[in-house]
Amino acid sequence: MSNASPEAIDLAWRVRVFVDDHILPHELALGAYDQAAAVLAAGLQAKARAAGLFGSFYPGSPITRLSDYLAVAAEEGRSEFAPAILGCDATLDTWMLDRHASPEQREAFLLPLLRGESVPCYAMSEPDSIGSIPATLQCRAYWQGDHWCLNGRKWFICRAARADFATVITRTGDGAIGEALSMLLVPTDSPGLRFIRPLALLGRQQGQGELHFDNVRVEASQVLGEPGQGIALMQRRLGLGRLLRAAHWLGLAQRCFDDLCARVHSPRGQLARLADKQLVRGRVYQVYRDIAAARGLLRNAAEKFDLGLPNAIEVNLAKLAASDALSGAVDSAMQIMGAEGLSELSPLSGIYRHARTTHILDGTDDALISTLGRDLLAATAPGKVNP
Repeated sequence: MSNASPEAIDLAWRVRVFVDDHILPHELALGAYDQAAAVLAAGLQAKARAAGLFGSFYPGSPITRLSDYLAVAAEEGRSEFAPAILGCDATLDTWMLDRHASPEQREAFLLPLLRGESVPCYAMSEPDSIGSIPATLQCRAYWQGDHWCLNGRKWFICRAARADFATVITRTGDGAIGEALSMLLVPTDSPGLRFIRPLALLGRQQGQGELHFDNVRVEASQVLGEPGQGIALMQRRLGLGRLLRAAHWLGLAQRCFDDLCARVHSPRGQLARLADKQLVRGRVYQVYRDIAAARGLLRNAAEKFDLGLPNAIEVNLAKLAASDALSGAVDSAMQIMGAEGLSELSPLSGIYRHARTTHILDGTDDALISTLGRDLLAATAPGKVNP
C-alpha cells in the first residue's frame, strides 16, 4: 500500500522476505498440526523475534497506526501459518490488555505476551448458545465470598490446546445483558480447567478446541475491566479483531492472485494458451477487482479506527469483502491450476478450506449482512445523515 509510512513499507518488505524464505517452504509440515509442526513453528518464531519481525503491531511497537500496519499485515497474511509465527495472533489480546488491564494483570498477562513467552486464547462460543446472541451464553461465574467460581463449556476456541491463559466471556449477574457479562483472565493450568478435545474444521485440524470449566477459582483481580463490562469489551475486541483478520485474508488473497497469474504465464500455461482464453481473463479481472475493492473498504475502516471515529459499518463491510475476495481468489486459482490445485502439491487446498471458515468465524456472513442492512436503514431514515 503506497500511502503507508516509510517505516511500514520497509518492515513490510522484510516480512515478505522472511515469509518467502522461512515459512512458505514449510507449509505442508506446518499444516500437520502435530508435535513436529509445533517444534518447527517455535523455531521459526524464534527466528522472527531475532529478525525484529515479531509483534509488528503490538502496543509500543514502531507501527502505531492501523492504516500503516495494513501494508505489513498484507505480507504477514501471505501464509495462513505466518500470523502465529510472527506473533500476530496475539495482537488483539495485547491491545485489549494494554487498554483495560490493571497493573497486576499487565505484569501477569500482558508483559509475557509482548515478550513472546505466552499464548492467549479467547473463549466465547458455547455448545448450547447462539454465538451471535450474547444473551444466550450459559457459562457462569458465581461470587463465593472472596472469589468467583466459574463453570461451563466453551468450544471452537483458537489455540485452546496450547494457550497459557484464556479470556473468558461469562455471566456474572442476572440483570440486563449489558450488565450481566464479564471478561475473566484465566490461566489454563487453573484447577478445574480441562482441555476436552481438538475440533477439526472441514476435516482439518486448525488449532480449534473445546474447554471445560468445573468450579474454577477466579480471583477478583482476574476480571478484565470491571464486572458487567463484558458486552462493551466484546464490541471493542470485535471491531479491531475483524480488521486485523481481514488484513491478513487480503494478503492470502493476493498470494492466490499471484499464483494464478504465475500459472497463466508458466510454460504449461503458455502451452494451453491460457492468456488467450476469455474466461481466464475474466477470472483475473474479477479477482483483482475484488481484492482492490476490499482493500479500499479496509483502509477506510482503519483510518476511522486511527481517528477514534465510529466505524461499525465500515468494519463489517471490510470483513465481508475480504472474506469474499479470498474465497474468490483461491477458487479461481484452483480452477486454473486444475487437479494440481486440489492436491498436496499446492497449498491451495488448505487455503481453500481456510477461506471457507472466514465466512463463519468472527461473525457469520448472514449475521453481519443482517446487521449491516439494519444499520444502513437506520442511518438513512428520514432526518438522518447518510453514512
